[in-house]
Amino acid sequence: MARPSGSNRGRLLLVMLIVSSLLLITLDLRGVSVISGIRSGVGTALAPVEKVGSWVVSPFKNFFSDLVHLGRTRSTINNLREENAKLRSQLVQAENAQGQAKQLKDALDLAGRASWKTVSAKVLAQGSTISFTRTITIDQGSRAGIKPNLTVVNGSGLVGVVKTVFSNSSIVLLASDPSFKIGVRVARNQSIGILSGQGSNSGVLELLDNTAQLRKNDILLSRGSASNVPFVPGVPVGRITKASDSTNSVSQVADVVFYANLNALGVVSVVISASESNPGNALIPKAPVPTPIPTVTVYATPSASASPSKSK
Repeated sequence: MARPSGSNRGRLLLVMLIVSSLLLITLDLRGVSVISGIRSGVGTALAPVEKVGSWVVSPFKNFFSDLVHLGRTRSTINNLREENAKLRSQLVQAENAQGQAKQLKDALDLAGRASWKTVSAKVLAQGSTISFTRTITIDQGSRAGIKPNLTVVNGSGLVGVVKTVFSNSSIVLLASDPSFKIGVRVARNQSIGILSGQGSNSGVLELLDNTAQLRKNDILLSRGSASNVPFVPGVPVGRITKASDSTNSVSQVADVVFYANLNALGVVSVVISASESNPGNALIPKAPVPTPIPTVTVYATPSASASPSKSK
């Protein structure tokens, strides 16, 4: 009898595997306990291997998970920092815009009260030039009608005078520059003097009449120039902070602080033309209203005194 060839044995083995598989599937579907036992036995046998594999793989899995989480956290932090920087920038811009809007309103109010025709301008830069130490550059020039030797103000009072004019910008000499001089009068007694810049936000007044008394907080206004060039009359300039003793002196000297904060200028106005009438003292700034100090009333309730005991 001939022995089965290799190919026949292979076919026979394949048929047996298929039949065995079908038999196992049928038994499993019918819920035969043998199959469950086999499955449970295989699971029990492989449990230690699975546990060891999990123990070996778990640290690497956690490591890579932490790396992914750290990368996401750093990305989130960077995004929050960028968003925070943008919000801060927007806040600064909003505050600057709000401050400039208020300065513009105050300058227009002052010009309206004085019947001046003005050109409003933003301050582009503050610094010095070859000839002067304290100047600002504004964003308006000859195209807007600005000329040299025009008065520059803001809502608080005098800022300076236009010195150099270009097509779309101008250089303004600040009142605090040491070379700056302006004729002023004392609002209280109409005494006339010369005010010179002293740097920062201060000046010094020299009063030619030593008989007129100067007082602390005396208000100084611009006297005005011929044809209102370079200075229009009645502009609030500053107030006296300290008056020197004029005994045996030909003139009086006093320290002055300017009304306008010349170190924080955002918007200014250039006076193109002024009314023929002198505003006099009409532009004097209103005195600040003092903040009321809260008072506390304490009510004391007298304690009941003990009645004297009767002596027996």
